[in-house]
Amino acid sequence: MDEGGGLVVRRGVPEGSEHRVAALYWEAFGRKLAPALNPPEKGRAFIATHLHHDRGVTALVDDRVVAVAGYRLDGRALTGGGAGDVLSAYGPVRGLPRLALLALFERTPAPGELVMDGIAVDAAHRGRGIGGLLLTEIAAVAAEHGCHRVRLDVIDTNPRARALYERHGFAAHRTEQTPYLRRLMGFGAVTAMHRPVTDADATSRREAR
Repeated sequence: MDEGGGLVVRRGVPEGSEHRVAALYWEAFGRKLAPALNPPEKGRAFIATHLHHDRGVTALVDDRVVAVAGYRLDGRALTGGGAGDVLSAYGPVRGLPRLALLALFERTPAPGELVMDGIAVDAAHRGRGIGGLLLTEIAAVAAEHGCHRVRLDVIDTNPRARALYERHGFAAHRTEQTPYLRRLMGFGAVTAMHRPVTDADATSRREAR
């Protein structure tokens, strides 16, 4: 989907862009991921190595990925890597506590639900509406897979992200207080937000072709 101005939104992570996507993810979510995947260079390498290319939507400018939105569907998410991969990368002594931390981020979709992993946009390209374009494409993915709802989690220290989601039809469903994570990961509450999938979502991609 060509959005003009050299910006293209497309399904999937282009081959060869794994480390770029991992860097964007770390920039956006590094504070949260660091306790489980530090040091940063190793964490970024782990993300890049275990990406599921078909579980993301990307925005490109001049063939360079400038934004990514990941999602979980049918048991697979953009960011992969199982217990064995973590233990192989970090060793059994350091790997086991990391597995416990990573388990905190697991979000299993309910039937008919697509779960988003979040949006990461390069700082130099913010303010262009790219986040909204990615959300629109994610909704189209959900519609094509017969989902009736998109779900995501937003932390209390990211009000800009929450405002973006609210502008694009998401509403707060439930807030979980997590004060035990504030010192470790920098946030003290997580709000689950829902957005219904509509007939318009099913036709948006066809009209853009």
